[in-house]
Amino acid sequence: MELRTLENFLAVAREQNITAAAASLHISQPALSTQLKAMEAELGKQLLIRGVKGSRKVLLTEEGMILRKRAEEILSLIRRTEEEISGSSETIAGNVFIGAGETEIVRLFARVAKKLQKKYPDIRYNISSGNAEHVLEYLDKGLIDFGLLFTEIDPQKYEAIPVPARDTWGVLMRKDSPLAKKETICPRDLWDVPLIVSQQKGDAGHLGRWLQREESELHIVATYNLIFNASLLVDEGLGYALCYDGLINTEGSNLCFRPCSPSLQASCFLVWKKYQVFSKAAGIFLQYLKDSIENGDLK
Repeated sequence: MELRTLENFLAVAREQNITAAAASLHISQPALSTQLKAMEAELGKQLLIRGVKGSRKVLLTEEGMILRKRAEEILSLIRRTEEEISGSSETIAGNVFIGAGETEIVRLFARVAKKLQKKYPDIRYNISSGNAEHVLEYLDKGLIDFGLLFTEIDPQKYEAIPVPARDTWGVLMRKDSPLAKKETICPRDLWDVPLIVSQQKGDAGHLGRWLQREESELHIVATYNLIFNASLLVDEGLGYALCYDGLINTEGSNLCFRPCSPSLQASCFLVWKKYQVFSKAAGIFLQYLKDSIENGDLK
């Protein structure tokens, strides 16, 4: 399967119309249709549902959605590879790709990037947000250079350095909720109230230990991947969200944040694949980060 074929397939997936996709690709509609049919024959699977509701609209089958995801990853990796190889040996430029969850610690990366900006203005930073599973998947596929993780990693597969900052756990709630009258929240306060908790696997262990309860003993009404979405559930009165401090600006809103007591903090690490060969841009970013940590510039 040629790369051009994958690019053409993605154009059809984007336009949801073979004629419109052909126009955007500057090829004829019959030529594109023939190419798509040849792709389906090669894979032995139907990728497109044609003539949806009697129109010219096309939709992806389940196999088509899988191919779209993989094609996007393949083409992204190829573009990165071409960029890294073709870059000038005299100029440090290009992209640094970082995967991270929602955390104030991303500010540390911004400080390093700001220091680098004056000397290397042609470096671009790309932040991919997601949970630990998302970050590790992208690391393994080579789609990002670094991941910011709060979970334990496999030292056989990854290198890591500790980041000199911690996130503080607490509870996001409505200002008119009964627990909002308290300055801090203890485990017993949450045993019988509706909870909204993170989907991230690594969070369950230490939160469970702090709460002194198994998950089955708690009243969990919802889980979240992005805390902004969870904050909307809280605002509507669905429950109390366990989350990190500083992620939701509660100023002028109906919400407030109360820290856990005893204090519960999460340490994080910058992680990359073992034996990773970095682009010049990623390599200089890592070196600046290490130097900044060593010199205490990020505290």
